[in-house]
Amino acid sequence: MMRTYSKPWTRRRFIKAGAMAAALMALGGCAKNPVTGRSQLMLVSETEEISMDTQASPHQISADYGRAQDEALNAYVSEVGHRLADLSHRPEMPYNFQVVNATYVNAYAFPGGTIACTRGIMLDMENEAEMAALLGHEIGHVNARHTASRMSNSILVSLAAGVGGALVGAKYGGEWGALAGGLGGFGAGMLLAAYSRQDERQADSLGMEYMTRAEYNPDGMAGLMDMLNAKHDREPNALEVMFATHPMSSERLATARTAANTRYPSAREYSFYRERYMDNTASLRSIEPAVRDLQTAEKFIVKKEYPKADEHIASALSKAPNDYVGLLLMAKSKAAQGRYSEGIPYAERAREAHPGEPQALQLNGLLQVRAGNFSQALSNFTAYEAALPGNPYSAFYKGYSKEGMGDRRGAAEEYVRFLGQVNQGDQAKHAYYRLVEWGYVKGRAEPVPDPFKGLA
Repeated sequence: MMRTYSKPWTRRRFIKAGAMAAALMALGGCAKNPVTGRSQLMLVSETEEISMDTQASPHQISADYGRAQDEALNAYVSEVGHRLADLSHRPEMPYNFQVVNATYVNAYAFPGGTIACTRGIMLDMENEAEMAALLGHEIGHVNARHTASRMSNSILVSLAAGVGGALVGAKYGGEWGALAGGLGGFGAGMLLAAYSRQDERQADSLGMEYMTRAEYNPDGMAGLMDMLNAKHDREPNALEVMFATHPMSSERLATARTAANTRYPSAREYSFYRERYMDNTASLRSIEPAVRDLQTAEKFIVKKEYPKADEHIASALSKAPNDYVGLLLMAKSKAAQGRYSEGIPYAERAREAHPGEPQALQLNGLLQVRAGNFSQALSNFTAYEAALPGNPYSAFYKGYSKEGMGDRRGAAEEYVRFLGQVNQGDQAKHAYYRLVEWGYVKGRAEPVPDPFKGLA
């Protein structure tokens, strides 16, 4: 992943950056912004936005415990989302909207149109207009191409700082993925990095525009921001992730209120659709006490107060016995306490509760490895990689399982595959030193570190 250099900008660097920008624009790096209509430096094509989304978003969705199993709720959010997207500046993008099982409060958008909101934020909103404001804001980020613009600027700065060798050999005609080692190297973390305050203001403005086009009361945007600001004041830790990626301020709240009064006064006659929202979220709200327990449990897990976390998870599971997050959190808590065998039944129940969702498969595999059940671990890791390809550590986990089963050749093949993608960290050291020890690689054998230190 590229880094931005922090050394001072000299006159020579400015000239070099300008020349580089001119060269890139001459090669086709200038595009019309779909929102403003103005030309801007853009080194990421729409095709690449969609490709990066397709590669990265499934990993983030799984990290958030997968798509909520409440299909009626997902259909409701998708219907509202598509209604807004159809009225946006880029209606042709392959949007998909979903609720994810995570209990923290957040919503996010990938550049190709994948948009998700958590169960936590769904419980904190009070009407459909607030949800339309939330989804409209995320659609605004996609429409204004904020992620692609940020990445383009990062590429330009990196090239100007002297790492432009990757440009050599890049294919002409939009294949900018070859730049700086490949845009495929940008994972979900980069794609969901913090937006600037200017980006947030523009997304707010676009969100209000789209929601009023869809005939929602614009005060829904002010209501959403009021809720988020108030919640942050009461529970700052509850919104760490959202405020890290979506900088919030009282200024944005005031701006939303002013815009509703001055830009969209006639739209204030539109409805908030509170009853419709409550009807469509009734199933989720029926387990709200369990979700609140899990939110508390996660705070204790962060503080490594695992017995207290276990109490709240157990309370949540008494109210919602098959809750996927609750089952996986209990498995993770047991693993953190070194009680691997106790965690396995919870991971297996989670796998049954949400068949095919990859996180349960991976966690079960990790627990089985720690318990010495290598055959079961390999089965889980194999199923995980089939369900969610693209994680380089799958090769390592499979190799470690085969090593534990005595299949040295199979383990070596997986370790070679893993080292072709990752060459740092304890897992890489373990794989390399085993290959040396087994005679596949020439070198001096070293003590093999614990490759699961700090992991479940």
